[in-house]
Amino acid sequence: MNKLTLIIFSLPFLSACSPSIPDFPKLSIPTLYKADTHQGSVLNRFQVNQLKLGMSKTQVRDLIGSPSVIDPFHNNQWDYINHSTLHKKADIRYRLTLKFKGDILVDIDTSGIASLPLLSDNKKTLEDEGKKTTQ
Repeated sequence: MNKLTLIIFSLPFLSACSPSIPDFPKLSIPTLYKADTHQGSVLNRFQVNQLKLGMSKTQVRDLIGSPSVIDPFHNNQWDYINHSTLHKKADIRYRLTLKFKGDILVDIDTSGIASLPLLSDNKKTLEDEGKKTTQ
């Protein structure tokens, strides 16, 4: 029993002196699933592209929903803020700022929506058709 224990404990030390390291098979370690997390207003480009200057607050709310933030010091500014963490995909962070004069939409700041996913071909077609019917 003592000889067996001596052999087992000496193997790691003796293998350290060997000139080559044996190749071990690569093991794929499974990763845990991480659920998608959406925080804030979830928008898509199709809805954002439908926003038009001159719309009322009610029309905007019906189209893209209630804003994430209505600043009490700037009642005429609505902010749609989102931070989404997606499983095995890039995070999505954006900020859409809408400014109103009274009840009318006067400014759409889309500079913060670069990480919003692009339109699919089907939605581009729908958007193009919508533009043709309004002209």
